[in-house]
Amino acid sequence: MARILVVEDDDNQRLLYKMELSREGYEVDVAADGQEAIDKVKANQYDAVVMDLKMPKVHGLDAITEIAAIDKELPIIINTAYGGWQDDFKSWAAQAYVLKSSDLSELRVQIQKAVEKRQKAN
Repeated sequence: MARILVVEDDDNQRLLYKMELSREGYEVDVAADGQEAIDKVKANQYDAVVMDLKMPKVHGLDAITEIAAIDKELPIIINTAYGGWQDDFKSWAAQAYVLKSSDLSELRVQIQKAVEKRQKAN
């Protein structure tokens, strides 16, 4: 079973993603901010990370930079409500950039691609 880390500061979004992705058959861990995500990546093995950007403590882009330094092969999917961050060079470390939507189909597709990529690499 693939293990996903969902990093989202909104409690309701975090719960929704955990429930929906668990139904898809993933083992889902959650983090409420970038620092918690970094700590979890240091302590656990994941097949993909779904990363919000605008969060307290450590911004998602800074967390991506630190996570890539820990595990450069770990696929990261940016999942944000803001499209302007695509031009920031820190976002280039992410495998995909998905704008938040009530329809999670694009996020699901990108997670599946990320997990397949990770499993092929291992």
